[in-house]
Amino acid sequence: MNAWSGKIIVTFAVIFVPLFLVYRYVEGQHESQALEVATLEAATPSVALIQAQLSPATDSITLPGTIEGWYEAPIYARVEGYVKAWYKDYGSLVKKGDILAEINTPDLDAEYRQAHADLESERAKNALAQLTAQRYLAMREHQALSEQAISVQLAEAKAEAAKLAAAEQKVKNIEAFIGFKQIVAPFDGVVIQRNINVGDLVSKEGSISTTNAKNNLFTVAVVEKLRLFVSVPANFGPFLNPGLTAEVTVPQLPHRHFTFDFLTVAQGFDVNTRTAVTVFTIDNKDRKLWPGSYATVRLTAPVESGVMTIPTSAMVFQEHGAQVAVLTEDDTIHYKPIVVAKMLDSTVEVQEGISEGDRIVNNPSSALLEGDKVHIVKPARGYDLVTEEGMVHKASTPKEPLPNAL
Repeated sequence: MNAWSGKIIVTFAVIFVPLFLVYRYVEGQHESQALEVATLEAATPSVALIQAQLSPATDSITLPGTIEGWYEAPIYARVEGYVKAWYKDYGSLVKKGDILAEINTPDLDAEYRQAHADLESERAKNALAQLTAQRYLAMREHQALSEQAISVQLAEAKAEAAKLAAAEQKVKNIEAFIGFKQIVAPFDGVVIQRNINVGDLVSKEGSISTTNAKNNLFTVAVVEKLRLFVSVPANFGPFLNPGLTAEVTVPQLPHRHFTFDFLTVAQGFDVNTRTAVTVFTIDNKDRKLWPGSYATVRLTAPVESGVMTIPTSAMVFQEHGAQVAVLTEDDTIHYKPIVVAKMLDSTVEVQEGISEGDRIVNNPSSALLEGDKVHIVKPARGYDLVTEEGMVHKASTPKEPLPNAL
């Protein structure tokens, strides 16, 4: 019995031990292959792709601007004196000819009185000269006086008449300046500046109550219609034509957009800034917009075709300039140089270098080299920095987007 049991054990060992060894060898081969695959996968960089989109066939630019009244008149004094009273304050509605302020002019008043006194003196002298000339003429018939004396007297009479006319004109001139003692509104509008107070010394240079303050007395503006002044760069010059509109926002009304219409443009560029002053206009019946406002101006004009746009995160800056990393057919990296037309907040307009069919790596690692093999992944929702909606919004036609960037 014991001999039989020993034979069974030996037979079992002869059969199953080689089978176990073969199993362990095959399992080890599979584990080695799996480890090799896992190692290769771990060594292959993972990338996410985006697709360049064709922007709408428009060109846009955002610029600062200044809003001014249709008419704005800084008002200065024509005579020197002291402010007697002012009658219109900031924001006052005025009609043409309304009195804004009055000025006391003691020097001018004294000059006016002196001119009147001089006029009366010249009148007396002229009367005497004319009477004497008539008497000389009367004595000519009797040859009581020489012709020389008569000629001299007639000339003196003419000179006195001329002096009288000059004195009369001087009085009229001063009377004209006396009319400027009242500061009046030049047109219907709103007072947007008042730089004087009662007692201030004013002159033709403005208020000179202090040596460093020489300002206009008032500024009156027409606000029912406004002008917008924008300095537009030269590359946008071809679009500055009638029909162009400007979308405008102002700090005091950030949620309201205003549309200004093109009015005119300077037919030349400033040599210092290479910009052209462009004027737009808008009706402002509700007076929500105020002169002097800072404006954010967005100009949009049609162009022949759109440009390719990519997110800024897809652009690479290297020694050769701006580039993008694209995948070839065998999923290897190839860097393509691009020409940037315009950089916006989150996107870049590319003038040349890419096409809509390119598979572009978004946010490429600095470790990626030309010819590297990569693995394409799809980012998890909520982790993508480039929204699919944003890219589709910029596209001219809906397309099925490639996976977005990590």
